[in-house]
Amino acid sequence: MKCEHCTRKECSKKTKTEDEEDVSVDAPSLAQENGEKGVFHKLADAKILLSDCLACDSCVTAEEGAQLCQQNAKDFFRVLNFNKKCDTSKHKVLVVSVCPQSLPYFAAKLNLSVTDASRRLCGFLKSLGVHYVFDMTIATDFSILESQKEFVHRYHQHSDEQRVLPMLTSACPGWVRYAERVLGRPVTPHLCTTKSPQQVMGSLVKDYFAKRQNLPPEKIFHVVVAPCYDRKLEALQEGFSTALPGARGTDCVLTSGEIAQIMEQSGLSVKDAAVDTLVGDVKDVAVRRQDGAGSDGHLAHVFRHAAKELFNEHVEEITYCSLRNKDFQEVTLEKNGEVLLRFAAAYGFRNVQNLVLKLRKGKFPYHFVEVLACPGGCLNGRGQAQTKDGHMDKSLLRQMEGIYADIPVQPPESSAHVQELYQEWLEGTDSLRARETLHTTFQSPERCTTSLDMKW
Repeated sequence: MKCEHCTRKECSKKTKTEDEEDVSVDAPSLAQENGEKGVFHKLADAKILLSDCLACDSCVTAEEGAQLCQQNAKDFFRVLNFNKKCDTSKHKVLVVSVCPQSLPYFAAKLNLSVTDASRRLCGFLKSLGVHYVFDMTIATDFSILESQKEFVHRYHQHSDEQRVLPMLTSACPGWVRYAERVLGRPVTPHLCTTKSPQQVMGSLVKDYFAKRQNLPPEKIFHVVVAPCYDRKLEALQEGFSTALPGARGTDCVLTSGEIAQIMEQSGLSVKDAAVDTLVGDVKDVAVRRQDGAGSDGHLAHVFRHAAKELFNEHVEEITYCSLRNKDFQEVTLEKNGEVLLRFAAAYGFRNVQNLVLKLRKGKFPYHFVEVLACPGGCLNGRGQAQTKDGHMDKSLLRQMEGIYADIPVQPPESSAHVQELYQEWLEGTDSLRARETLHTTFQSPERCTTSLDMKW
């Protein structure tokens, strides 16, 4: 079976088999032990959809496919049930981190404000047996701040002999996997080396938080609630320098839709609870977001920082100009008729493909591009913005966009907790420890497919 855009005679991506679909969640005992009537029914395992494929090059191996199937609610409930049955000294500490783009989904589904939805979600997870629930916004702050510094460094370093621009964001795991496995060397040197928010959160939980709790990393089971399935694939590759060899920053990823299904099936009486904080004992911290319409806002924050640092220009309002379509937008900084900075946002693989073609041909006018695999950005992740028959839920997406837009924006630079962590955890903002913990490297194979020559 071939995907709709595949250039190969035979597609190497596998569909989900009947045997895989027959795996059910071992959760009824959990609901019964809580004295409730709820029963957790079978939840669908993660899968790679053939209709999503852009260029087939075995980017998901058979081994990864098997591991991907373990990234589901069954694994989550295995740990919950283990904690209920074993001695306290053997318990795993369950930590759940929630992506900022997942909260509007729960707000829309539960018909609550985003703050109340956050408290309801936290209360539900703790009623299941989760020990700590964190907001991942702080990890996104680190990712953006490091990306800002890296862009300014690349701008100063760039020359005709050493072409380190454009810088392409690396927070989207679907895009990064495609760049590494399919595009190769023409593109990977341009990927921002800053870790994604999920990878940063893995380090925060398994390193900083573990040390604060006097726990070895392997005693913590870290779950991330995310809007897309690609985060599951990213978790398979996560690691961090201060952990034990082979340890992962994230043990399991559940999509917003998977968590919502568990909530619907549970029948548990839930008492709202405040989200925990990594730094200090502050409770009821207001929900906030970064300055992005449906994403983490790397473009907006890096643009403002670069304008100030490189040209001493203060940019308050950013004007986006749609070019090919609404998912391909451009932002420029001009002075005296001269374009000083030209940034772009490219969402969806068709727009990504066009950018890559221009990059290969040397006709690339941009200094920085925010790249996301999902059209419309992270809010439109397939793990939450879909109907039961697998199509985009446009009504739900519009509702989520409205909710997300109303969340207050707080610049990463103004976060006192982030600055405190830089000093306490990373030994300073420009330390070797900060660079090792917050940055990564990418595979750079030779370009291994002719798919870049496809015309859209």
